[in-house]
Amino acid sequence: MSDSSWVEAELDLMLTAIAADAPARDRSGGTAKRERDLLRQSGLLGLLIPKTMGGGGVQWKRIFETVRAVARVDSSLGHLYGFHHLLVATARLFGTPAQWESLWRATAAHRWFWGNALNPKDTRVVLREQGGRLLVSGQKSFCSGAVDADQLVISAVDEHTGSLVVAVIPPDRAGLRVLGDWDAFGQRQTDSGGVLFDDVVVEEMEILRSPGPLGTPFAALRPLVAQLVFVNVFLGLAEAAFGEARRWRAERRQGSPPPDQFALRRAGELWLAILTTRSLATEAVLALDEAWTIGEDLTASQRGRVAVAVAAAKAQSTSSSLAVTSGFFELTGPKAVGRVEGLDRYWRNARVHTLHDPVDLKLRDLGQFALTGEFPDPSFYA
Repeated sequence: MSDSSWVEAELDLMLTAIAADAPARDRSGGTAKRERDLLRQSGLLGLLIPKTMGGGGVQWKRIFETVRAVARVDSSLGHLYGFHHLLVATARLFGTPAQWESLWRATAAHRWFWGNALNPKDTRVVLREQGGRLLVSGQKSFCSGAVDADQLVISAVDEHTGSLVVAVIPPDRAGLRVLGDWDAFGQRQTDSGGVLFDDVVVEEMEILRSPGPLGTPFAALRPLVAQLVFVNVFLGLAEAAFGEARRWRAERRQGSPPPDQFALRRAGELWLAILTTRSLATEAVLALDEAWTIGEDLTASQRGRVAVAVAAAKAQSTSSSLAVTSGFFELTGPKAVGRVEGLDRYWRNARVHTLHDPVDLKLRDLGQFALTGEFPDPSFYA
């Protein structure tokens, strides 16, 4: 079976298994334990890892296609699944070969699902040295996927230097408590609540110091991978919502008048928004794949070109997702607003997830590049 066919087969099985109860799970919230276990069993969690290490060995383009496909059915799971690949990539980008190769082999062998407690904007978690040990204390917010994680990527502020420290640790470490307190009106099964650290021991070998967070142009691809996770979740939501509009009209076409010119115009606007986003998303991920192939020899300007492409895709996907997930009701009519159908979930999920980091920052970066030719400065959001 070819690389593409086995991925497609596993993905189809996965989507079939999660589709039927996706609206109900969206309403109930909580942890998608069954669905996470299905992803573990599928082998899709190892797509980024080379075949020589037991993984799938596929490019980012294929990975993001699967993220978008999952997001069309269940955007919370698409978020967690996309973040898993981001976190696996974090070890590669920030750590030494000995660190990331060991983690990648273990991930493929044990089918680990990685979770997030990094959130660099939340600086309440502090790393200090005491009695010859490195201890982490504090609370971190917006820790997507921390519940039921097999490995946890964490961040802390070094007490002495003030610098950001990123590490990979097991979530059952003494003193670590995943709070499970996520209660938003959208993305309800992302477990994006808090994690509490009470003198959690972190081993030196678990800290990703070389090259460290954003330490080189190659390491600085990490935020761009993160932004492309968002892009493909947003796009998946828009595609799913528009698909619901077509399905709704097709099922009710008999005995109904044909769409008027205003409905057709609105459909054209929404479809164009989706097409534009697809094009920009494809351009951005192809740029990422090229940069990823270059590896440690990546230059700042090469990284900058990827950043511009990603910023364009992120800005467009944000506006398109919000427009389509809200505007498609104009094509379905008032009968589509019932709670049983649950079609409001597309907008609710898009509205919550697009708040992750302000799209104005992307537009500012794009304006700077358009007017001056200057690339965005690397940060955890650009």
